[in-house]
Order: sequence, then C-alpha cells, then structure tokens
Amino acid sequence: MLVDSHCHIDFPDLAGQLPEIFGNMQNHGVGCAVCIGVNLEDFPRVLALAQAYPNIYATVGVHPEYTDVEEPDEARLIQLASHPRVIAIGETGLDYYWQKDKPAWQRQRFRTHIRAALAAAKPLVIHTRESADDTLTILSEEGAKAVGGVMHCFTENWEVARRALDLGFHISFSGIVTFKNALVIKEVAQKVPLDKILIETDAPYLAPVPYRGKQNQPAYVLHVAEEIARLRGISLAEVAKVSTDNFFRLFKTALRPQ
Repeated sequence: MLVDSHCHIDFPDLAGQLPEIFGNMQNHGVGCAVCIGVNLEDFPRVLALAQAYPNIYATVGVHPEYTDVEEPDEARLIQLASHPRVIAIGETGLDYYWQKDKPAWQRQRFRTHIRAALAAAKPLVIHTRESADDTLTILSEEGAKAVGGVMHCFTENWEVARRALDLGFHISFSGIVTFKNALVIKEVAQKVPLDKILIETDAPYLAPVPYRGKQNQPAYVLHVAEEIARLRGISLAEVAKVSTDNFFRLFKTALRPQ
C-alpha cells in the first residue's frame, strides 16, 4: 500500500472528480491520502471529506501564502485539531518567494502553529520556500522536535535536509523528484534514511513524469515511489512499505486501513 501524505482534493479542480480519483487510487495501490488545510475558511470542506471517506485524513492550518484570511490563534487551532480525523497541524511555515519582504506576521503565525501543535500533541506539516534557515531556526527555538512532522514537497539541498532530520522531521518527496533536472532533490532522495521518507503528490499541482504539466491526483504518488526506488536501487515494494510505515508511525492518530 502507498500513502499520499499531502494533497488538496478539496480544491475545485479535483472536488468534482472524486469518484474517478478514488477509483484511480485503488487501481494504483494508494490506500490512504491526507487532504491538507490551507486556511480556516475552507477547513469545513477538508474535514467533511475526511469524515465522509475512511481513507482520507485532514490537517488544519493557514498556509503562509494566504494573507487576507482569518488569522489563527492557538486556541482555535487546538480546538479544530482535536477532531479525531485531523492528524496534524499545517500546512504552515514560511514563504519568502511570495512574501519577499519577509514579514514579521508570517513568522509569528508560524510560531502560533508550532505552539498549537505542541499543545495538541500532533505533528506539523511544514512549507518552506526560499526561507529554509528561518524555518529551521524557528522550529528549533519553539521546540518542535517534541512533536516532529514533515518537510513537505522538499526542494532544498542535503544540508537543509540534514538539519531538518536532526530536528526529528521527515522529508517528503513530490513529483518534482521525477523531473529530469531535479538533480539536487534526487541526491537528497538517495541520502535520506529510509525510516524518514514520506511521499506525496501535492495534487492538483506538480504532477510527476509521465504526467508532468497535467493535473495531478493522489494515484500518481506511485510514480514518486517508483523514482525513489530507482534512485536507491531498491524495490518499489520496499519503498511502499517503509514510506507507509513511516506515515503511520509519525501520524499516530491515523488508522491503517485493513
């Protein structure tokens, strides 16, 4: 069984195709997926999917790209994260690509999420773009190692990965690892300890080869697993087993499908 540890099947591009999406997941051996919360306004539809489908889980958080939205506080995040179908806090982190002035509010929002995760005893789903040093520094300062989490859609170099691993975080690879020119990410995929690897699609974005440039979906996480197997010289079955075991070990409140 494979697990897509990060997707957005609640987004309009995918929400109207759920029967096909779930059928394709089954056909590709993808037994479980996590629908990621990116703002509080849309969280009810994320949670609704997790409540309606036993193989879908939810997270709650406010993505750093979202500015004109409800600002979360610790109490609100803790309350929403208490639902048994919510397995993590996030997507949270820092994004200096879209927020080039490195605003203080973004860093404070990130700290709020970390403190909520610590209080809720649930792991973090981390987004970082052109902000790796600040992201890792804040995770360290706030004691995020106590709950751990995942560096989602990892696009940094081995040094950043090593620092994240030292903080107890997992590294998740998306379809980008299948891109021919993604040499730095391929190197990281070869070096990360097997017990710290997760796989994801980030659907509807970042479809892997051979679907690059097209709409992504959770079934395509199979191609991410295949590329990691190729890079490491191991079987697809081994990648499937370790990445799935890693997922359920990290997200302790998620129940493995029978």
